[in-house]
Amino acid sequence: MKGFYGASIADIADDLGLTKQALLHHFGSKEKLYGEILKGIAESIICDIIRIRTRVEDPLAQLEALMTGLLERQLSHSDEAQILMRELLDNRARAEQAGNWYLKPFLDSLIAIVRSIPLKEDLTEARALALVYQFLGSINYFVVSEPTLTQMFGKEVHTVMRQEYPRQLRLLIRSRFERG
Repeated sequence: MKGFYGASIADIADDLGLTKQALLHHFGSKEKLYGEILKGIAESIICDIIRIRTRVEDPLAQLEALMTGLLERQLSHSDEAQILMRELLDNRARAEQAGNWYLKPFLDSLIAIVRSIPLKEDLTEARALALVYQFLGSINYFVVSEPTLTQMFGKEVHTVMRQEYPRQLRLLIRSRFERG
């Protein structure tokens, strides 16, 4: 994966089996194509959030289910994980000109869940977003590091780590809210 700046329209079109002209005809620009990809990812994740919120009543359990679900989703779609990570963390040049923030409803939903977890004091939006980023950062770092960790520590160690990681993620989430 080359990232937004490393990929050319010609490369993308070639990977899709299209001509550059056909791709530009449908999307107009690389930015619009990228926006549609982000929109699709965000809408899919929002559907997951809605599904979990309707099935799970407790907000802390909702957050755990969403974060472990996001982990599993990203492990099975590592390209998507890299796109999300780059959009949230490596977007300085485009951020000043962005017309649409496709991931904002996803983040707003997570913030709302975090803020609905009963605590001694109410969390501000900024504090809730900081927590959301802590959890997302942990997930993204684990997912994108998978090939490197496998090479460093071996497949057997990484397999055990991959099995253990969801439990550790739930413990991280719970520990943050148990201490307040």
